[in-house]
Amino acid sequence: LALGAAFWVTVAAHKYEGAAHFALFAAVLVWLLTLALFGLSLLGRWELVPWLGSRWLLTNLVHDLALGAGLYAAATGIMGHKAGQKSYCNLPGYSQRCLYGAYLGASVCGGIAACLYLFSGLYCLARRCRDQRDII
Repeated sequence: LALGAAFWVTVAAHKYEGAAHFALFAAVLVWLLTLALFGLSLLGRWELVPWLGSRWLLTNLVHDLALGAGLYAAATGIMGHKAGQKSYCNLPGYSQRCLYGAYLGASVCGGIAACLYLFSGLYCLARRCRDQRDII
């Protein structure tokens, strides 16, 4: 949650254009869904969610692998590409505002978050293969 928030706050706090809109949308969407799933899991109220409550481990697996790792990997690629496009502005004597550091920082946070979602998804997959039904 902290790395996801760092990603989208870094992007949203600076001027962004083009594909960074998608990166910001993906990061905020995944962050909000993660927050909701975490809250329901923490309170033990996943049974209250219709249709998904009985498949909570599978729900977390799909969220972590498809949404979390997939969208954060795409957003990381976008921000890494944008950082590469702005790499000229970190030269000494460049007078305009430089977004290279912000884009690079967002890319690093997104990459780490994508890896953590991947590890979490693989953990859920291992539990699913052992016929366990919930995440706790």
